[in-house]
Amino acid sequence: MGIYITGTGLYTPPFSISNAELVQSLNAYVEQFNTQHADEIARGTVLAKRGSTPEFIEKASGIKARYVMNKSGVLDINRMKPDLPERSNDEWSLQCEMAVFAAQQAMQFACVTADDLDMVIMACSNFQRAYPAMAIEVQAALGMTHGFAFDMNVACSSATFGIGQAYNALKSGMVRRVLLVNPEITSGHLNWTERDSHFIFGDVCTAMILETLEPKEVAGSRAQFEILDVHLLSQFSNNIRNNFGFLNRADDTTRDAPDKLFKQNGQKVYREVAPLVAHVITGQAKSLNVDIHDIKRFWLHQANANMNALILKLLLGAPTDFEHAPIILDEYANTSSAGSIIAFHKHSQDLKPQDVGVICSFGAGYSIGSVVVQRV
Repeated sequence: MGIYITGTGLYTPPFSISNAELVQSLNAYVEQFNTQHADEIARGTVLAKRGSTPEFIEKASGIKARYVMNKSGVLDINRMKPDLPERSNDEWSLQCEMAVFAAQQAMQFACVTADDLDMVIMACSNFQRAYPAMAIEVQAALGMTHGFAFDMNVACSSATFGIGQAYNALKSGMVRRVLLVNPEITSGHLNWTERDSHFIFGDVCTAMILETLEPKEVAGSRAQFEILDVHLLSQFSNNIRNNFGFLNRADDTTRDAPDKLFKQNGQKVYREVAPLVAHVITGQAKSLNVDIHDIKRFWLHQANANMNALILKLLLGAPTDFEHAPIILDEYANTSSAGSIIAFHKHSQDLKPQDVGVICSFGAGYSIGSVVVQRV
């Protein structure tokens, strides 16, 4: 009996923002801000804002564009955040709608229905509310009347950690089939007024069906990949942080502070996380008796093209190409936990039976989740 990925799905928002559009908005905002605060800037009580260029963004990250759930609010220099009004309690939430779209695509690919699911995990960086669990709302919206659902958050590693939870539940026999969804509305926690971070994130939702299959069932199923190993690692670090939480309203002095949005020390993350990721993947390959150079595909977290290139160089000893390690962040930007799953969804079907690949994410925590799979 093995545990298999039998379907994946992807929801892409309707709006895209190019680097050029983003920079035009930022630079107009910067000019307005610096003019309005000229006296404070001169006295040194307020820091001047800095503008940017499309060339800087692409060189620093490899990002060319990003999808968002709302474009007008982000580019409005008098707003600089998405315009996404709250819905009533009688309406499906925005994250639920995204998740259902991606889930239905994954379910269709896997040839299953809501009645076939036993468990739903919603794993992502931010949730619209604390409770009831967003995953239970998705369970209801799909028409799933049995089983159970829960939310989990490990920032950019939420999806791979979600795979880990699904894998363990399947392996124990608790469930037979799991739906994992990763609706990331990262535009809501990004400071769109800051030069060094405003370009990083985009919105998206991915989904995955994982199930237990007997050997005789594999040939007659839509099984794509068998999961060979899951390795999860976390180490505490303040270098990527978001302090937004329910206690913010209890402190009037800091509730609107910049640290309630995404903040990171990019250089430290780059230097400290890349070796950890390479160490984890190398250890997995060794434990499975797989030569690291025989791994056909690396679906890495899509945060920064330069960081991925460094990880691959640490793993393989030399630079590699797009076919070996696909990049989707040029179009989608950093979509937090969903990035490696988008890469897997778009660039996995060409692998041949017995080919081995690695789905790996890394981010705040620090957290690293690495999943070794083999094409069926």
